Amino acid sequence: MDALEAIMTTRAIRRFTDEPVKEDDVWTCLRAAQQAPSGGNVQPTRYLVVTDPDVRASVGALYRSAFTRYTEVAPVRTDEAGLRIGRSANHLADTLASVPVIVFFLMPRLPSLVEGIDIGPVHASVYPAVQNFCLAARALGLGTTLTTVIRVHQAEALELLGVPDGWEIAAMVPLGHPAEKFSVARRRDVSKVTSFDRWS
Repeated sequence: MDALEAIMTTRAIRRFTDEPVKEDDVWTCLRAAQQAPSGGNVQPTRYLVVTDPDVRASVGALYRSAFTRYTEVAPVRTDEAGLRIGRSANHLADTLASVPVIVFFLMPRLPSLVEGIDIGPVHASVYPAVQNFCLAARALGLGTTLTTVIRVHQAEALELLGVPDGWEIAAMVPLGHPAEKFSVARRRDVSKVTSFDRWS
């Protein structure tokens, strides 16, 4: 697949079929993720791939609880797009346990300051790996979506997954065969959010 086509059509997929994902395809996506750039080439990302049905069920229960807690306090969007996204997100919360593969992107808890100098958050060296993973999945015809709401129950999730102290969840990405179509997502007109040389 052409790289620009993959970029332009990698949208959030939250509805999946129950068709299994080939292990080779998971490894292809992980290798693509690992090729992502990171500050100082420190490569801080660790990947935890969940395929066991029992573990997926436990993760799904935590995610459902986290999503419910989030919706209790999050601003409610009543426009058409907001309602559509809300329905889609709620569907994922209800069905996450049935998604064949769930990938956790983990990062070490490191300070963003070194000797009082701001070097930026570790997240900046992790999210390129997430995007590479999603793009590779799109090239293989697989769907993904970047989610972070599981952090509402981060401690419980890390304990469930046996993650040692000193790590946190940067993202959780379900991976599966899409039950909806790939398309160019609706986004703001880039010309309205771009300046050259000075803010305008």
